[in-house]
Amino acid sequence: MKIGVIADTHDNLPKIEKAARFFNKNKVEFVLHAGDFIAPFAAAKLKNLSCDFRGVFGNNDGEKQGLAQISENRIQNGPLRLTLGGRRIVLVHDINLINPTTEKAQLIVFGHSHTPEISRKDALLLVNPGECAGWLSNHSSVAIVDLNTLSPEIFYL
Repeated sequence: MKIGVIADTHDNLPKIEKAARFFNKNKVEFVLHAGDFIAPFAAAKLKNLSCDFRGVFGNNDGEKQGLAQISENRIQNGPLRLTLGGRRIVLVHDINLINPTTEKAQLIVFGHSHTPEISRKDALLLVNPGECAGWLSNHSSVAIVDLNTLSPEIFYL
């Protein structure tokens, strides 16, 4: 199972639309958003995905009720713990809000730093897709993770 990973979209509608097209083209089966959508109209663009998604609120998401409503409660407070493709996953905006070594997960997806990062700690894979918005770095990035092999890859849009 391939999943798309996105974070820090910060209301950049053209980049969100581009990310959705990229995930659809690459036939991901699920998308995880690690927060900082900002406004409900930005989260609405994820309805263009050909698959389901879940997301967590980031530190800049002020209109939580609107985000939850537009996403039909797919966006919620983190950390969110779920199982996809037989893998235990933790989705959180800021990695500093959890202790990765005590999480019973195989994959932790996070954002907040706006910097793409892939690292491993024993059997645990950590993935930060960087910022989709591209406001800070001038680079829009997302990730795809193959859950069968726990193989991640960062892509620049």
